[in-house]
Amino acid sequence: MAIRKIIKGGDPILNKKSRVVEKFDDRLAQLLDDMIQTMHAAKGCGLAAVQVGVLKRAVVVDTGDGVVELINPEIIDKKGVQREQEGCLSFPGEYGVCIRPAVVKLRAQNRRGQWCFYKAEGLKARAFCHEVDHLDGVVFKDRWIKAL
Repeated sequence: MAIRKIIKGGDPILNKKSRVVEKFDDRLAQLLDDMIQTMHAAKGCGLAAVQVGVLKRAVVVDTGDGVVELINPEIIDKKGVQREQEGCLSFPGEYGVCIRPAVVKLRAQNRRGQWCFYKAEGLKARAFCHEVDHLDGVVFKDRWIKAL
C-alpha cells in the first residue's frame, strides 16, 4: 500500500469524467488499498480515484463505521434534502454549504465485480453523492449555495 498524491483544485483532471471499470484485478485492488490509506492519512471521509489522478469510476468512503468501496456506482434513488457544509481533500481549507439528498440508494460493484446495493443517510449520503460527483467531473464548489 502507498499514500498517493491528492490532486488539488485547479487541475483540469478534476473536471473530467471517469471511465467505467471493466477489469477487476490486482491493479484495481492495489488502487483501492492505496486510496483507503491516502484517505485515512489525509483525515478525509471519502476519496475518488480521479483525486489521485486515475480516471476510473472508483470511490472509497469511511464516515466512521468502516470503509465502503464503490466501483461503477450509480445513484438509483434520492429522498429529502440536507443543507450542510462540505469540504474536499482536493480543496484543503475551503468549505461551503451544499444541498444534497437526505437519503440515497445506490448500486455499485465491489472489488470482485459483484453488484451490491447501499442505502445511506446523513453524512454518508453526502459523502456518496460528493464522491460520485467527482466521477462525473463535478467538484463540490460547483454545488455551493449562497448564504440564506
